[in-house]
Amino acid sequence: MFGLGMPELLLILVVVVVLFGAQRLPELGKGMGSFVKNLKKGLSDHDEIDVTPKKPEAAQGAAKEEKAAK
Repeated sequence: MFGLGMPELLLILVVVVVLFGAQRLPELGKGMGSFVKNLKKGLSDHDEIDVTPKKPEAAQGAAKEEKAAK
């Protein structure tokens, strides 16, 4: 695992606790988890094309003219 042993990981953990404080560690973990989740989702999803039919512009224009005439 990147050449990191238990002593190195403990040292990193101590530095993180000192920098961020024990109160903010759950927030930090939650943020990192959601980042990884969104990153994986973004990489695995393919771009989807919206094929929902839309009203033709001519029909919308005619409806507006009808209302204006009344």
